[in-house]
Amino acid sequence: MLKFFRIKAMLFTSLVQPALWLALYGISMSSNFKVIIPPGPSIPGIPTIDYLTFMAAGVIALTILFTCLYSGITLQFDKEFGLMKEMLASPLPRSHILIGLSLSGLTKSIIQTLIIIGFGYILGVRFFQDFAFYNIFISVLGMFLFILLFAMGLLFLSSTVALKLKTHEGLQGVITLLSLPLFFASNALYPLTSLPLAIRIMSYINPVSYFILGLRYFTLGSDFYSFGDYYSYSSQEIVFALLFLLGFASITYLFALRTIKRVKIT
Repeated sequence: MLKFFRIKAMLFTSLVQPALWLALYGISMSSNFKVIIPPGPSIPGIPTIDYLTFMAAGVIALTILFTCLYSGITLQFDKEFGLMKEMLASPLPRSHILIGLSLSGLTKSIIQTLIIIGFGYILGVRFFQDFAFYNIFISVLGMFLFILLFAMGLLFLSSTVALKLKTHEGLQGVITLLSLPLFFASNALYPLTSLPLAIRIMSYINPVSYFILGLRYFTLGSDFYSFGDYYSYSSQEIVFALLFLLGFASITYLFALRTIKRVKIT
């Protein structure tokens, strides 16, 4: 975590990248969708969401995805420079190494999420629109719960891969291979109904899709119009998404714990 704030280039790029996604991709595509897709019907009490606001949740997911998957490189460098050997030889439980790395990645994810929301508001993203103060408070708690489970699952996954591979070059290749299908085979940028059937099937087992589902529920509401269509999220869908992410985090933690316990001190 200290390295994140000390290395200015790392701090700068990790904060500017999501802002560029919102400013360049979000605004340009939002203008196109206004021309291509006519505005949907207006019903009192149900907000109409523009594309920039719709895809802002996807930008948050993208940022957390890359931040957490690349966190495993820290373990690679620890192994390369001998720090991992010292940690494994200490009386510190090996599970604490995973938890420490995960808390660092989780903190960075929350900071980046807050910056995206703040910068997005300047550009025109309207999260929590017409929410009462109490509803905003509950929504923020729900949003952070989804971030916790999603980020932890990715961090444990990254740790598992990092501990199994010998070089950080190999890890970067695996991360790239994982991140592309995870992001694009989801509802990050477009509704699932607009995706081809094969990709839609992949999205049903994709943790990114369930994270974004929960994020949109807590930031946009359970009912809204976007892309000329009506969207409605039930409480059962949100509970299922939460349980899916809980299972994802639990399974990846068990794999990461098993892997780090098998690492030998040489």
